[in-house]
Amino acid sequence: MNIIGKIYHRTFNLAMRMLMPLFPYREPKLLSDARETVRLIDEKGHKRVMIVTDKGVRNLGLTAPLERAVEDRGFELTVYDGTAQNPTSENVEEARELYVANECEVLIAFGGGSSMDCAKAVGARIARPDKSLAKMQGLIKVRRALPLFIAIPTTAGTGSETTVAAVITDFETHRKYVINDFSLIPHYALLDPYVTVGLPKHLTATTGMDALTHAIEAYIGKSRTRLTKKASEDAVKLIFENLEKAYLDGADITARANMLKASNLAGIAFTRSYVGYVHAVAHTLGGKYGVPHGLANAVLLPKVLRLYGSCVTKPLAELSRLVGLTDVSDSDETASARFIERIERMNSDMQIPCKLDMIREEDIPLLAKQAHKEANPLYPVPKIWGAKELEYIYLVCAGITDSKPVEKK
Repeated sequence: MNIIGKIYHRTFNLAMRMLMPLFPYREPKLLSDARETVRLIDEKGHKRVMIVTDKGVRNLGLTAPLERAVEDRGFELTVYDGTAQNPTSENVEEARELYVANECEVLIAFGGGSSMDCAKAVGARIARPDKSLAKMQGLIKVRRALPLFIAIPTTAGTGSETTVAAVITDFETHRKYVINDFSLIPHYALLDPYVTVGLPKHLTATTGMDALTHAIEAYIGKSRTRLTKKASEDAVKLIFENLEKAYLDGADITARANMLKASNLAGIAFTRSYVGYVHAVAHTLGGKYGVPHGLANAVLLPKVLRLYGSCVTKPLAELSRLVGLTDVSDSDETASARFIERIERMNSDMQIPCKLDMIREEDIPLLAKQAHKEANPLYPVPKIWGAKELEYIYLVCAGITDSKPVEKK
């Protein structure tokens, strides 16, 4: 990227950071269980409820307690369980039509990040029936209140119950785009570790690494604040202490609860301080090849941290010392290297691959342009790259070339 583009990027980042205290960020109020959730709906005077989920979650029976609680209260229940792994514009329209046809009043997102994103986009379309999803992509294009919106995450990774963002894949072009608006933050959230117990091991692993990516990208970026620094640090510490426990023993309720807390903290951090090139590239891989977001982030994270080179040495060294990988007697370079190596070891121990074989070299130039468009100037990345430099990340991720720092300023 040329010098003018970089100056514009940093000016935009600075302006966003200065405006951040004025933005209407809020955290969802936490609920204790399904019964409290239903009581809340009753107190609000609503009787028609819609759950947005996916077939995998519903077939596991995870939504059953909530469905029973809703029906026992005498409410009318509608369930949309057609959410795809990377939710599409078609999913959103199908769910919206069900919501409208059944005159629903309450929207409940039940599942992982896909169901959360789908439900957010459904809420946006309900709030703005005059606007297509494509016209709402970008920053603050919804600008209207959603119906009563409750989030119940079944994975400890996305932190979507705290965030302003919904990532949707265009059904026809397969391109992913992001809708960012403060109205998309759920009003309430239920963090129930018991609904995460049945999560397959590979999903426990990749969603946990998704949360770690959120925390680290928020921490190393140029827009971190005192609040997001602390939230990121707490999230990283919880993930290092609990993710592999939850992976090895899915019934470890303490580890599951701590991972949900970590995911929530990481969500608080990155929804205010944003993410970086790991996410920008991961979104393109999900849109083009259907790569699950957590998996893409897990594979990309250590590679991108290495490619950032010296500009992330100090913050990574801080995190390395925080989690006990090194001490003050070691250099920042040693501490940072150990932190990246530990992430790679976590991936390996949890059977996460070190590369993504589906990436085709001929696709890379277009994917890099898409990632560049998403990240620049919105993401306060530690180092600014252009589309040509981003192409190298795809080559490394595909295993076509080795990872080494891209020190170009």
